[in-house]
Order: sequence, then structure tokens, then C-alpha cells
Amino acid sequence: MSKTKPISNNTETRNLSELAEPTGNIYESVKIISIRSNQIAASVKKELSEKLAQFKSDADALEETFENKEQAEISKYYEVQPKPTLVAINEFEENQIYYRKAEE
Repeated sequence: MSKTKPISNNTETRNLSELAEPTGNIYESVKIISIRSNQIAASVKKELSEKLAQFKSDADALEETFENKEQAEISKYYEVQPKPTLVAINEFEENQIYYRKAEE
């Protein structure tokens, strides 16, 4: 198992030449990262929705709702996670994304 660097929650300046190196074209690299970022975002959204669905109540919308501590903890956990774009960039830099050209 290879060691990967921790993913920062902060945006970092990237060297475009290094980002373009695996594909030979910065636009192809950005497209690959974009597709992977969308996949990660969809996966996280689905996971979060499934967890929060457990707390869904059939009570009338006008009734006062109470704060559920577990629900708040789940939401806070997802708030502090790195953004999908940052995860995708890290995966691309670590050669953890499989991609191929359609014409190949």
C-alpha cells in the first residue's frame, strides 16, 4: 500500500506543466479531474442523503423540529471533509485514476 499525502482543505497553487504531464495536455487533465470530481461529489451526496434519511420524520412541517445531536455530528463531519475537486486532483497527482482516450 502506497502512502498518500493528506488532502488539504485549502486551495493550493498548482504547476500546470506538472498537471498536464500525464496526459500531455492540460485540458485533458482538467477534464479527467472534473469527471472524477463529479463522481466523488455524487457518491458523497448519496452517502450523506442515506445517513440523513434515517432522521426524516413524518411530522407536519409546521411543527417545531428538535435538533438531533447525531444528525448534527454527521453534517459537521461532511462539512470538514476536503472538497471533491481537491480529492480528485490529489488522486490524479498520485496516479490513482484510471482513464483512457475513447479512440484508443
